[in-house]
Amino acid sequence: MKKGKIKVRLFIFKTMIKIAFIIFAIFFGGQSLAVASTHGQDNTAKEVADIIDPPSSAALNIMVSALSSLKELKKQGKDSKQNVETLIRMKLLPNLAMGVATKIALDNHWEGLNIQQKQFFQYYISESLIQDYVGILASYDKLNSVQISVDPNIRRKDNKAIVKLNITINEGEKPFTVSLKMIRLDAWHVYDVVFSGVSIVKNYQAQFNSYIKRKGVEALIKRSEQKLEKLNAK
Repeated sequence: MKKGKIKVRLFIFKTMIKIAFIIFAIFFGGQSLAVASTHGQDNTAKEVADIIDPPSSAALNIMVSALSSLKELKKQGKDSKQNVETLIRMKLLPNLAMGVATKIALDNHWEGLNIQQKQFFQYYISESLIQDYVGILASYDKLNSVQISVDPNIRRKDNKAIVKLNITINEGEKPFTVSLKMIRLDAWHVYDVVFSGVSIVKNYQAQFNSYIKRKGVEALIKRSEQKLEKLNAK
C-alpha cells in the first residue's frame, strides 16, 4: 500500500477513534512487562470468572466509565488538558495490557531487547498515545450524543477475546464499529484497538520494524526520545 493511502487511513482512524478510544490511545503504562499465561488454571475457576466478568461487560464498562467521567469534567468546566490527561491515567491505564501490546509492537525484535529497552518502548507508546489524544478529547463537545453498545458475537480463544463496540456519535447517524482486542490477566485488559482494518499496535509494529531494519534499535530509541521531548514541550 502506498504511503499516501496509509496516511489517509490513519487520519480517518484518528478522527473516528477519538471517542471509542478515550486515550488507546493509548494509549498506556504502569502495566507489567510480563505476558501472563493461563496454563495450569482450574477450568471451573475460569468458567466462573467468565460468568462474573465476561469480556463484553469488561469492554463496555471500561468505555462507559471513562466516557462518563469525561462528561462530568466538561459539565463542571474542568476539562483542561491536564485534567483530561489525569482522567486517562486513572480510568484507562489500569485496564490496558501494555506489556502485551508492546511485545506485539516490537515483534521479532522483542526477545533481543534488554529490560531497560523494553521498559522504554512501553513508556514511549503510552506517552505518545496519551499526548496524541488529550487535546482532541479536551476540545470535543458532543459527548452527550455518544452511544455505545456491544456486538453479542464475541470471538474467543483461550484467554483472549475480540469485542466489537458499535458507536454512534450523533443521533440518526450510522454507527461505526471499533474492535477491542482483550486478554485475561488478573481481569480482562485491552491490548489493541482496531478500526476500519487499522490496528494501533500493528501500526507501531510497522513503524518500528521499518526503522530498526534501516538504522537499528538504538537509533529508534534515540528518535523516539526526541519525539517524546517535542510532545512534552507542547
